[in-house]
Amino acid sequence: MLIIGIAGGTGSGKTTVVKKIIESLPPGEVVLLPQDSYYKDNSHVPVEKRQYINFDHPDAFDWPLLSEQVTLLKEGKCIEQPTYSYLTCCRLPETIHIEPRDVVIIEGILALRDPQLRDLMDLKVFVDTDSDERLIRVIQRDMIERGRTAEAVMERYTRVLKPMHLQFIEPSKRYADLIIPEGGSNQIAINILKMFIENNLGLPHTDNQ
Repeated sequence: MLIIGIAGGTGSGKTTVVKKIIESLPPGEVVLLPQDSYYKDNSHVPVEKRQYINFDHPDAFDWPLLSEQVTLLKEGKCIEQPTYSYLTCCRLPETIHIEPRDVVIIEGILALRDPQLRDLMDLKVFVDTDSDERLIRVIQRDMIERGRTAEAVMERYTRVLKPMHLQFIEPSKRYADLIIPEGGSNQIAINILKMFIENNLGLPHTDNQ
């Protein structure tokens, strides 16, 4: 089993990198653990105060649970992955049954932040994209997918995303074994990552896209 952590700022292209890796490998080879599924449950927080929760801060995540479930997968055991509602900022009662596979990918802005979690990883990847490009992607995503105004997106970027990136996300890049510049558009780096996985699992090399 290979456990791979893929981190990077909001809008860096992490999801695209992960998608291309999964698509390049045989079906059923990869288990994806999105870090977003491991936010702490905030049901105890008054509803009117939940809008002020900083979801880009390390304290927002349930690190012990994430490390515990990665460890269980590494031991060949199944897990019940939590699910999270952005609407209520609470953990949902439903879980997702996950069985161990040859590749486990932990993907999230702070995937490389926690020392205990890093120790479980066989490969640590940081997706690095220019801040202006990330901002453009965040504006496009939040306006189209989440119905936010440009002003609201910029306010959130200035108040939360940028300072959290500089304080916590960017410094975690030093733990990476592989840095992927230009995000999901860097096919050469993605091919290198794919070949690393194939070599370590003894899979036949497939044609690079």
